[in-house]
Amino acid sequence: MTTKRDYYEVLGVERNADTEHIKKVYRKLALKYHPDRNPGDKEAEERFKEAAEAYEVLRDSEKRARYDRFGHDGLRGASGWPGGGFGFDLSDALRSFLRDFGGGFGFGDMFGDEMGASRGGRNKGEDLQIKLPLTLQEVATGVERKIRLKRMETCERCGGDGSEPGSSSSRCSQCNGAGRIRQVSSSLFGQMVRVVTCPSCNGEGQIVTDRCKDCNGNGRIEGEKTISVKIPSGVATGNYLTLRGQGHAGSRGGPAGDVYILIAEKADPYFERQGDHILCRLPISFPMAVLGGDMEVPTITGKAKIKIPAGTPSGKIFRMRGKGLPHLNSSSTGDQLVQIVVWVPGKMSKANRKLMQSLYDNDGIKPPDGLLPLDEKD
Repeated sequence: MTTKRDYYEVLGVERNADTEHIKKVYRKLALKYHPDRNPGDKEAEERFKEAAEAYEVLRDSEKRARYDRFGHDGLRGASGWPGGGFGFDLSDALRSFLRDFGGGFGFGDMFGDEMGASRGGRNKGEDLQIKLPLTLQEVATGVERKIRLKRMETCERCGGDGSEPGSSSSRCSQCNGAGRIRQVSSSLFGQMVRVVTCPSCNGEGQIVTDRCKDCNGNGRIEGEKTISVKIPSGVATGNYLTLRGQGHAGSRGGPAGDVYILIAEKADPYFERQGDHILCRLPISFPMAVLGGDMEVPTITGKAKIKIPAGTPSGKIFRMRGKGLPHLNSSSTGDQLVQIVVWVPGKMSKANRKLMQSLYDNDGIKPPDGLLPLDEKD
């Protein structure tokens, strides 16, 4: 497995660099290593993806703080890749670049079908985002869910062409089928060139004279599909799973968009997640705290026994190895941290109150007078 480089080193910035400087440096690197400027250069492609991954972490204050404190392991603790998903590929890097800098950098058809518009109005379909709430128990074991998608699908009547069967469409004369035209204007800095949607064909590249009766010339109709999604164990809020080609159908036979399954953990009333570890609070009686004994403790997936030593104070934390959450894409498992709470009953019977009074009056169990030193061990 390749060791990831330090993100500050990847971008060549100081650890105290502000967000604007990070963005400026990333843009310079992205333009240098962009695949359109380095066709077929695998090394440049890797540098492009590496820079985008580093940028996605350092531009986000929360991710950056976790990275500064824990490094890559802190981000992966329940996160998969540093940007939060199960993988960071070229299309993710391209989307990162396009989101913040757009396509106006002189690359021509920068992303083609991969990122959206291509020639002839064959636009990629829109992506879908779905939030999937999971319990900690489902996070611990992984889960398979069926999800119903409401999406635009290719019209069967016209096959996505938009024309009524038997008729035909013609290439737009203004954009020559490209769906876009260039506009040239003059300014103090010279000529400015913009690429805009063709007004004659609305970016479709074709002129439809006899529109399909089912889709009214759109080439797409509303539809539904149920898909099955397997979520691996160890995911966390902020992770996402990408389902390629399951989003809205593209117009004029263009490729379908993607579906992003966003993970959202449900709050658990008894367990608190801390990376791969989980924390719970176990109430014990005063006699148990004094004398010790064995107790059964609920876990995420069942129950386990824990030994309470004699003289255990309230607040003491015990570690149950391997009873936490699995690490995403790894065989390692976190621990369950059990915090002891000596239980003080609110109401007591007369007999129990009398018993407590006798203990209260017993000098042998009274604490020392005054305060304890701050550095004194329990």
